[in-house]
Amino acid sequence: MSGSSTGSGAKNARRAFQYGKTHVVGPKGRHQATIVWLHGLGDEGSSWAELLDTLPLPNIKWICPTAPSQPITLFGGFPSTAWCDVSDLSEDANEDLEGLDATATYVASLLSAEPPGIKLGVGGFSMGAASALYSATCFVHGKFGNGDPYPANISVVVGLSGWLPCSKSLSNKVEGDEAAQRATSLPILLCHGRGDDVVRFNFGEKSSQKLSSCGFQDCTFKAYTALGHYTLPEELNDVGAWLSSKLSLEGPQS
Repeated sequence: MSGSSTGSGAKNARRAFQYGKTHVVGPKGRHQATIVWLHGLGDEGSSWAELLDTLPLPNIKWICPTAPSQPITLFGGFPSTAWCDVSDLSEDANEDLEGLDATATYVASLLSAEPPGIKLGVGGFSMGAASALYSATCFVHGKFGNGDPYPANISVVVGLSGWLPCSKSLSNKVEGDEAAQRATSLPILLCHGRGDDVVRFNFGEKSSQKLSSCGFQDCTFKAYTALGHYTLPEELNDVGAWLSSKLSLEGPQS
């Protein structure tokens, strides 16, 4: 399963994004929720599909797409699988709005194809977490960065070792009663290791603080003392417990 999308909002010719293979982990129990999970820079969907398949969450269907291969400014233009271009992993980095919008559009298309009555979520690791949070802000705003309406109803958001893109303009996206209500009620879980030497802990913590200050009242930030830029069983166990609670899942006994 693969797909393509054309970015919007570029001043010059728009970029065409060719997404790689999508890996799906089907629910082992009654299907209650579907979560699109986005991998980190240079990775692919299969690695996270294998890991998520081991979690005791039988009521969740996981969709793990693979990002397009594109030139990355951080790597001197060398191509890598990535949801957007990055020049630097800091608050002052240039934002690739076209790439972020294309990814959010692709994620929404995957979620919109799910059956009625299924709760929907988005999550990811590192750049995937950043892209998941960008999707969350589009959902709250009710539209993508290019002005097109956002078509899916997101129930949960998870970000591991990531950051919040476009944080300086976040307050503009929660203006109005409807957007503010969506922000207030959207559960977000952010996890970050204090030993992360790729996406600094302070960057992740400030992202959480920015969300909270802009009205995202159900935003949880969990810190892990010995964790670097990777995941570990303790973190994944916390993610599983949080998802089970927020999505009211039946649990492994089903």
